[in-house]
Amino acid sequence: MGAIEGAIAWAVQLIMGLIQAAGYPGIFVLMTLGGMCLPVSREVILPFAGALVGQGRLVLFGEPLVDTLMIALIGTLGCTFGAVFAYYAGLKGGRPLILRYGRYLRLNARHLEATERWFARYGDWAVLGCRMIPTVRTLISIPAGMAKMNLKKFVILTAIGSLPLNLALAYLGLGLGENWQVVESLYRPMETLAVTGLVVILVYCLWKRRAARKDRPAV
Repeated sequence: MGAIEGAIAWAVQLIMGLIQAAGYPGIFVLMTLGGMCLPVSREVILPFAGALVGQGRLVLFGEPLVDTLMIALIGTLGCTFGAVFAYYAGLKGGRPLILRYGRYLRLNARHLEATERWFARYGDWAVLGCRMIPTVRTLISIPAGMAKMNLKKFVILTAIGSLPLNLALAYLGLGLGENWQVVESLYRPMETLAVTGLVVILVYCLWKRRAARKDRPAV
């Protein structure tokens, strides 16, 4: 096993251990860290928690469907709370802070530029749409802060955009039981595909904008 695979396996074990030890508060903490752009995967957190509910090892109300719903709701609260931290990082520190320290939060200039263009094109609604897109869903909080988006609107759109995926992941874990890791393994190629698709869309939009400028008559 290579260094990267070993680090991923260690992180997965750490996440699983925290959820087993702390239960629902552990889910909130982990999802908050993920919302802050730290490398904490909800594709591990939520399916594993759902599987624990199905096994009767993570009980809140005693009804699996209700307990799984609570996982998704607490996860959404956590990732929204974490997103506010990322929002303020963009608001207070701006681009220089992100470029200087972003490598510690899995960020680089290419990621930031992609999310900045997406936000510039679609405005506040990018926060809603991007919550379903891998990688970008956490990074979009930073340009939202840099653009001084209304905080109340940011929180509402973040929560609404995050909840559907969180529900899906938690209920997949409940249904798959001990095979919950299938979700995480299938998600990796989907993440690559989604990011590639986003880049293609951005390139196309930039090309269209440049072509439109060339076609404008000189004044």
